[in-house]
Amino acid sequence: MKLKEKELMLERNPGMPLELDWIKNINVNLSAVQKRVSTLTKRRSIKKEWQVAWLIKAITCIDLTTLSGDDTQGNVKRLCAKAKNPIRNDLLELTGINQKITTGAVCVYHELVEFAVSQLKGFDIPVAAVSTGFPAGLTPYEQKIEEIKASVSSGAKEIDIVITRKHVLNNDWEKLYSEISGYREACGDAHMKAIIATGDLSTLRNVAKASMVCMMAGADFIKTSTGKESTNANLTVGLTMVRQIRDFYDRTGVKIGFKPAGGIKKAKDALNWLILIKEELGEDWLNPNLFRFGASSLLSDIERQIEHNLTGRYSAYYRHPMS
Repeated sequence: MKLKEKELMLERNPGMPLELDWIKNINVNLSAVQKRVSTLTKRRSIKKEWQVAWLIKAITCIDLTTLSGDDTQGNVKRLCAKAKNPIRNDLLELTGINQKITTGAVCVYHELVEFAVSQLKGFDIPVAAVSTGFPAGLTPYEQKIEEIKASVSSGAKEIDIVITRKHVLNNDWEKLYSEISGYREACGDAHMKAIIATGDLSTLRNVAKASMVCMMAGADFIKTSTGKESTNANLTVGLTMVRQIRDFYDRTGVKIGFKPAGGIKKAKDALNWLILIKEELGEDWLNPNLFRFGASSLLSDIERQIEHNLTGRYSAYYRHPMS
């Protein structure tokens, strides 16, 4: 079994002027979205060695994340070790894959960015920092800008920003656009993921419009959730967002990445997301430059499912520790 070589990093999204007529005309048919999502979970099945290959692909797209109040250098060190070697060597040998497998990135709070960078030295694994007053995004704007710049200075190659939800709820698209444009400038060479916080936006129409405004303002990725909302990543909001990505690409030729995050814990869920991306956006998006999972415990279940596929036995979760 052989995976595609890691592709070169895509060019940054240059952004574009805010087109309010485009935003005004965005609509979402809820019943049609729900019907489409139901086909993903009812009619798709990936079996045997193909499932192993898809699950390995999922591993390479994980932003391995720790965002807890009790984070320390110790648990970040263990997380980085797992990112560098996410699947046990004996299992990797059984797959027949003869290349190094790593996760897509490691995601931490600003305070631990520099330490995470030091732990990943020599590996092509970027460090992502959550920023702009994550998760609520209610700190002063100037402070948010400085937070981004500080994380980039500490070595973060990716910045996960959060939008100000009230701009969406008030339909104030000019303010949202201006905010995201400012974040994009502060990121410099670092890639920017815009967290839409879908669980706080009330309607799928708001989700779609916020996604499009963020892409117009220069977001390189759009991301579903902080993981702290009452409702996090699900296929309904995911489909809504990836169709905005498709529309943006059709009109501009610019490919924007997508990151579902929050509540994705099972290997079967990862497969559903991969199927969604392949069918809605195409195979070009099935790589870590354009698709990521924001997750932590997901990796343990994927590794466990791979072992079952290869050996016919289910192992205990303690055999696949995250730390």
